[in-house]
Amino acid sequence: MKKLSLILIMAIASFSSYAQSSFKEDIDVLQSIYGKSKSDLVKQYMNLSDTQSAAFTKVYDNYEVERKALGQTKFQLINDYAVNYATLTDTKADELAKGTLKNHLGYEKLYSKTYNQAKKAVGAINAAKFLQLEVYLQTIIRAEILESIPFIGELDKSKV
Repeated sequence: MKKLSLILIMAIASFSSYAQSSFKEDIDVLQSIYGKSKSDLVKQYMNLSDTQSAAFTKVYDNYEVERKALGQTKFQLINDYAVNYATLTDTKADELAKGTLKNHLGYEKLYSKTYNQAKKAVGAINAAKFLQLEVYLQTIIRAEILESIPFIGELDKSKV
């Protein structure tokens, strides 16, 4: 995990521009840093037998399809916030907040569903290992995105 942490620290520097670009997948960033696809990184970290790997790949591929859809929605919300930041109304703020909460719940439901599928395919320890890695990666990405987005009204205060 320390090796992965070191690599992820290097990735964090790349994420500030990542959060500002429209719909850029974290896979592109990971590939540029590691020279591997995210799936290769996950497989390396999971270190499964050939039989387990075949079973896990099906679960992982389904997970990635759903995660990417949630990621698209997340970045649409971020872009919508950016477009409306200067003229944010109660109605738009409510829409964005509800959309963000729904997106967060979508990730949590996906984690739960994928954990249960992975547990059946490769056992609870390996399923927990995947869940731990994925939540870690998504948390780092989320934190970096949040660092690059101004709080509501923050830019107005800097003009004073």
